[in-house]
Amino acid sequence: MDLEDRIAITELISLHGHLVDAGEPPDRLFTPDVRYDVSALGGGVLVGPKPVWEAGLALGDGNPVGHHVTNVVLTEVGPDEVASLSKGLGVMADGSCGSATYEDTLVRTPAGWRISHRKVLPRRRPLGR
Repeated sequence: MDLEDRIAITELISLHGHLVDAGEPPDRLFTPDVRYDVSALGGGVLVGPKPVWEAGLALGDGNPVGHHVTNVVLTEVGPDEVASLSKGLGVMADGSCGSATYEDTLVRTPAGWRISHRKVLPRRRPLGR
């Protein structure tokens, strides 16, 4: 993985919050068969960009007003596959905040890098407990 790939992947992961917070479907971030695992949040595994978007819409005012991603760590799995570990912060309308870990698999496609799998793990206890 070269520097250009690292930049493209990091920007793709960062774009998620910008799109969602602006009310735009984040489908250009994902492969058509993305597996978006929100089981730890009670949502199961969503397959495809449309169900991911619809699940977000169904949350309505339960959505954060700000999605922020930080601490992105990339590990090359193969020439066209990268694993990413990052932190997500969600800021709610009332000012409260939640933290999650994103475990992503990204693949190189003809349209560029895309997320093929995302697992969202909420952080509810300190120090990894």
